Amino acid sequence: MIFSKDKKMGFMMPRILVISYVLFSFVNNVYAGVTSSFIRSEWPSVDIPLDNEVFAVPSGYNAPEQVHITQGDYDGKAVIITWVTPTEPGSNQVRYGKSEKKYDFTAEGTVKKYTFYNYTSGYIHQCLVNDLEYDTKYFYEIGEGDSARSFWFQTPPNIDPNASYKFGIIGDLGQTYNSLSTLNHYIESGAQTALHVGDLSYADRYTYHDMGVRWDSYGRFAEKVQAYQPWIWTVGNHEIEYMPYMNEVTPFKQYLYRYPTPYAASESSSPLWYAVRRASAHIIVLSSYSPFVKYTPQYIWLAAEFKKVDRKKTPWLIVVMHTPIYNSNSAHYMEGESMRAAFESWFVQYKVDVIFAGHVHAYERSYRISNIQYNITGGISYPVPDKSAPVYITVGDGGNQEGLASRFNDPQPDYSAFREASYGHSTLEIMNKTHAFYHWNRNDDGKKVAADSFVLHNQYWNKNLRRRKLKKKYLHSAVPTLELNEL
Repeated sequence: MIFSKDKKMGFMMPRILVISYVLFSFVNNVYAGVTSSFIRSEWPSVDIPLDNEVFAVPSGYNAPEQVHITQGDYDGKAVIITWVTPTEPGSNQVRYGKSEKKYDFTAEGTVKKYTFYNYTSGYIHQCLVNDLEYDTKYFYEIGEGDSARSFWFQTPPNIDPNASYKFGIIGDLGQTYNSLSTLNHYIESGAQTALHVGDLSYADRYTYHDMGVRWDSYGRFAEKVQAYQPWIWTVGNHEIEYMPYMNEVTPFKQYLYRYPTPYAASESSSPLWYAVRRASAHIIVLSSYSPFVKYTPQYIWLAAEFKKVDRKKTPWLIVVMHTPIYNSNSAHYMEGESMRAAFESWFVQYKVDVIFAGHVHAYERSYRISNIQYNITGGISYPVPDKSAPVYITVGDGGNQEGLASRFNDPQPDYSAFREASYGHSTLEIMNKTHAFYHWNRNDDGKKVAADSFVLHNQYWNKNLRRRKLKKKYLHSAVPTLELNEL
């Protein structure tokens, strides 16, 4: 078809306006991000030797080990307690109560074991303890006789829009000296529950029998935290363990035996994706390595779960996944693009507050942006500021043996607010229904250093509140009380 000159100009004007809108939107709404100049003199990225005390087997015959708990229902009134007995099944019973060494209640669990090539696991016990009271400290005991071991946990407050709660966020942890530094700093943070964004043990870096051994060592390594508070986890690529050369072709086999989730409580058909409500937060856990395109079980479940979110009861909507949707590091660049295409419009539609991911062994935080107008034949093909969009945060910096991802793309894209290749962990402290404090803490040669922080405004309750605007030079301060207009 042939156009006259005037018709050509008329045809081009809408495209010129669209491009101008994209460019000027960033100029007016989003400021240039920060790539940290910090260079870490990291400890060697090697696993701690198995004879180190952090992997010590508890004393006593057949003593329970690798103890960890997770939320056991939809609303936080139950826990699933998991432990391993190495020699024989022993007791499946959990004894618990509200006073130390005074156990007024009992719950019966199940036991199972598995083989992986020439490795045979210990006896893996799992016990659901339900009908708990909110905001209550419970003491519990597992095991028998002189080998019995005691722990405790605290239930969350009642589901309430103004309930305050502190979450920790850890990803790609592993079992190196850097991992130990992260774990110790997390303990000091005062967080009440951890969101683990996947890649737990890195046992798949080993072969044959040693893979199972490193799952065991990871369980003992993390027990000092995970036996005392629920961790909510998702799977990463290192949990897949698809190993045809060993005739082990069932994905996630070892993970699924060891780390249960309350998936049925959220009407999920798989333990790999599920949702829980805790205090004032609704947390959706997705699986980056399970089918998620239209018509698949995960897609259908997520569509239904978003409709169940009640922001008047749980105003904070948090999504956890492994592969980041927005990532400006050369490592795993654009690997999350297919999930972005499938789910990003829902994230914007339902005004998700924040999305945590891992996979990239570095830290990065975005502004609120979206790319939902893009399609393969036209439209805006670059992320633009969007106040209905989540903040995307990558925390794949727990300390695993693969080391840091230190090569960021240059120049830093406009949607990226802060990025740094260091080990660390994050905390999200929910204060009430409108505000939460977020911190990322760098492991600086064994010391915890606050490196990035901001005030997160709730997407539902703050939509009509006036927010204080800040000058550009203040946007990237690490002062925790700043209120960022874009967040």
